[in-house]
This record gives sequence, C-alpha cells and structure tokens, in this order.
Amino acid sequence: MNAFIENKQCAVLVVGSGAGALLAANRAHDCGLPVIVIEKSDRYGGTSALSGGGIWIPNNPDIRHLDSYDQALTYFKACTDNRVAEEKLRAYLDSAPEMVTYMREHVGVNYNAVPGYSDYCQNLPGALDTGRTMFVESVDAGVLGEDFFTLREADMGAKLFGRIALDYYDGQLLGARAKGWKRKIFSLIWNYWSDVSWRLKTRRDRRVTMGNALIAGLRIGLKKRKVSLLLNTRLERFIMEQGAVVGAVVSQNCNEFSIYASHAVIVGSGGFEQNQALRTELLKGHTQAQWSVTPMHNNTGDALLAGESIGADTEFLNEAWWAPTVRIPAADTPNVNMRSALFIERSYAHSLCVNRLGKRFANEAMSYNDFGHEMLKDDAATGANSPCWFIFDASYRKKNILGRIMPGSIMPDSSLPPEWWDSVLYRAASLDELALKIGLDPQTLNATVLVFNGYAKTGIDLDFNRGKYSFDRFYCDPRHQPNASLGALERAPYYAIRVDLGDLGTKGGLKVDTNANVLDDSGHPIPGLYAIGNASGAVTAHSYPGAGGTLGPALTFGYRAVNHITQAPPRSNIAPTTAQTLA
Repeated sequence: MNAFIENKQCAVLVVGSGAGALLAANRAHDCGLPVIVIEKSDRYGGTSALSGGGIWIPNNPDIRHLDSYDQALTYFKACTDNRVAEEKLRAYLDSAPEMVTYMREHVGVNYNAVPGYSDYCQNLPGALDTGRTMFVESVDAGVLGEDFFTLREADMGAKLFGRIALDYYDGQLLGARAKGWKRKIFSLIWNYWSDVSWRLKTRRDRRVTMGNALIAGLRIGLKKRKVSLLLNTRLERFIMEQGAVVGAVVSQNCNEFSIYASHAVIVGSGGFEQNQALRTELLKGHTQAQWSVTPMHNNTGDALLAGESIGADTEFLNEAWWAPTVRIPAADTPNVNMRSALFIERSYAHSLCVNRLGKRFANEAMSYNDFGHEMLKDDAATGANSPCWFIFDASYRKKNILGRIMPGSIMPDSSLPPEWWDSVLYRAASLDELALKIGLDPQTLNATVLVFNGYAKTGIDLDFNRGKYSFDRFYCDPRHQPNASLGALERAPYYAIRVDLGDLGTKGGLKVDTNANVLDDSGHPIPGLYAIGNASGAVTAHSYPGAGGTLGPALTFGYRAVNHITQAPPRSNIAPTTAQTLA
C-alpha cells in the first residue's frame, strides 16, 4: 500500500525535542517565524527530560552581586584549557543571563539560583562556591492534556517510591536527613495520593520536576503558540541548494517526505552515544552504549552523519559527558536492565571506590564528569578500571540512596529481589569475603580500607582531598564530622556494586561559530544550518564547569541561533509544498 505524505514548509525547522530545541522553537515563533519541530521517537523531551534540569549560568540575574563577567570568563577559560575560542566563551556569557530572563518572562519557565551549590572545579581560578547553577521550579504538567502522556517520563531514581516526583530541594533534604525530612516525605505522599481525579487517569505524578519540569514548561509554551511537533519523525538528510541548507528529508514511520525551511534548519537532536559503531571509532577507552543513561536507541548521530555528508566540520568527537553508572534491573519489566548514574552517591560518608586492584584512584566525591576522566586515566595506567567497584558498609546502606535503590531504612535488604544478590549487589559479613566475591585481593582491599578509615577519623584525605571542597560536601549530612564526606567502613555487612564508565551523552559534534551556525571544513558558515546541544561541539570542550553545563549552553545557543536567523532575509527560491507518493 502506498503512503501519500504531503511535503511541508516553514521558516525554521527544528530537529529534536530536547531543551535547546524546544527553546529555539518558542523563540522562533516569538520572532515571527513559522516553525515545525520533529522528534524521531514516540516521546518528546530527549535526554533533557531525564536530567536534573539544572542550568549553569554565570553572572545570572540572581547573583550579580556575587559574580562578575571577568571572574566567570577567568573560570571558563581555565576549565576549557584554551581549547575553545574566547569569542565563543564570551558569546555564552553574554547571552546566557538574557536567555534566562526570556524563559522567565515570555515562556513561563522559572529558574532560580541555588545558594551553596558550587562550581565543579573549585581548584581553578574564578570558581564560585554558590549560585551559578540554577534549578527549575516544578510544573503542573496536567495542563498539557493528552500531550502529557507523550512527555518522556523522568527516571525512576528521581522519584520517591518510583512514583512521586522529587525536585532538587527534596533530594537535598532527604539525602542529608536534614530537619523536617520525615515531614517532607509525608507531604509528598499526601499530595500525590490526594489528587484523586488524576490518580484515576495515571500513576504518573502530574507535578513534574527537574528536567521534566523544563521540558513540560517549554512544551506548554509551544502549545500556547500552536507550534507543530511531529513525533516518530526522523532526520534522514539535508536538502541543499546553491550551497545552502533549505530543508530536510525526513521519515515518518519509514515513509519519507520533505520539509522546506525558508530561513534555517536547527539541529538539536543529541549526540551519538547510542551508536556503538561510532562510540568504538571515536570515543576514548572501551565504552558501551548500554552503559549510557540516555534514552535507548535515540541518540545515534543522525545530525552528525547528515552534516558530515554535506561537508560540515566537527570537533571534540572523542569527548563525552562522562558519568559512572551502575546496572539495576527494571522493577516491573523482567529481563530488562536499567542504568543509574552515581551523581551524588559517591560523596556520602562510609563509602569509597576502588579499581580492580583494590586501590583507590580518585576523590570519589568529585563531579561525575571528572570522575569519568579519572576512570579513563587509571585504566590507561593500570588496565584495571571500568569497571571499578563502589564499596560501602551497613551505615551507608541504612541512610543513603543508591541509584534506584532506596535507603535500607525504607527499603531493607529483605525487600530486594533475591536474584540481585551477588549479581547486582554483593554483600558479605567481612571485607575478606566481599573481596573474594568481586575478584579483588583481600589483603589489598583491607589495606586500602584501613588507610581510608584513618583519614575518616582525622577528616583529612591525604591521598585525594575528598571533602576538601564545598561541592564534595554539598549533599552530605553536615552533622557528620569532622568531614561530612568521609566516614569509616566498619559496620558489617559490607556491600559492593560494579561501576562502569557511562555518560550523559557525547559532547562532540558539528563545529559551530558563536551563533551556532555550522561551519564547513574550510571554516566558513554553511548558510541555513545551525546546531546546538550535543549535536554540536561543546563550548565546554572536555570540561564540566558546573551542574547544568550541558543544558545551559544548549538553551543559550538555541536562543542565539534564532536571534541570528532573524537578521538574515528569507530565501526566495524554496520549493513549494507538493504531494509526494512513497512506496
């Protein structure tokens, strides 16, 4: 049977439905440009919907009394180590605060700076220990109507009991066991179950938080603007005329048609981390697509391959937003393994990480991206990392989360599936027994723990300075002294879980200029083609300056791209909408 699909026409075609893409679509409409958004999966939101939703915005409106442009630039240059042109760093610093104001005042997505949340690289000049990271306010996504159910759902680990949405403040309160945490749990449970009319529709919480709140807020903006979002629609290739991109051939349920764009195509379709062949060819070390926490089968490098085919240049293809991840089987789907990133778990007391030689190799509480680099470095030196092991004792297990596994005080060992033991989680009455179970030398592991326990008592980690910087201690229980991040491993049983080198996406892609205009291999802009987010080379290069270092640039360069597009006149030779018959 033949499928008759009508070609489409717009001013701006946006490829992808993550944060940067949806922000660009809202902005394009507000600039008077008819826009179409396409998303290749059956759910919108991409990796952004699974994220913490934070954005790293130096000198943002909330902290201008604490920060300065020059201080932020000093830090940004130190992070990127001269691998990114200064004019590009300045472009980000110039527009990021303005973008936040635009989202607040015109789209209705509200962000607030987080007091006490420090930059990740506190050892670098210009680092700030508060406020550059901003978190989004929760959103009532019920107003989306049927579009609520095609919003990519938040990770189970970001929910209480796998159902109730937690925001950043909830997570901090519960993680630190701060005053009022029990009352907060009761309040969250009550608000969820008392929403009777919504419970009759779905178990999903209509109060969405973090990345889900960002995507829901941007999608609400598109609904108000009546912007089309086409799901199950994949980028196949760009349409070129006289050296310019004038649209794209796309496929919907395997049927191809064309979308012509009179002004530009903006690709915000993510990286290539779900493409194992590209990972093997381009990324550092030995990594697997299954270790990534991004949506399975989605980010396969479609924009990268399409761009390369028309002569686009690329950069940072060997880099990723690294994150240590662990395997935890899906609770309600047999034979399916899920991935959880250890974002904050490594900073809690009574835990440490060792390589397969049984030795520590890094400050466990450092940022996930830096920890990933340390895994790569150690593996290059020893051949005994990725996987490594996260080891903790009964004190840790009782009080702290571990990916999707709630603290033992809420989810005791007896409630975990029996098949998890010595497969997902390893448990033993002694360190010797634990070492043998996970293939480590017992003598070496005991020696490592003995030294570590000594550091825990003094509060000073002489090997890796764990707990020295404010970021290390941010999620920890401040009542634990002398160092909130250091605690001795001395209460049996002892536990271990395998840690792989995962990621939040790749950060190499199409090379762009200060306005996100894609460059060809001669360094010239390709008219009509823009790339943002992980579809482009990261403005942060190999580094991760602070929480929100992924989403902040994606949103900001999406904003800048549209502003640049509005300055150019439309092309007059775009093909008209026609009918196309496809087999």
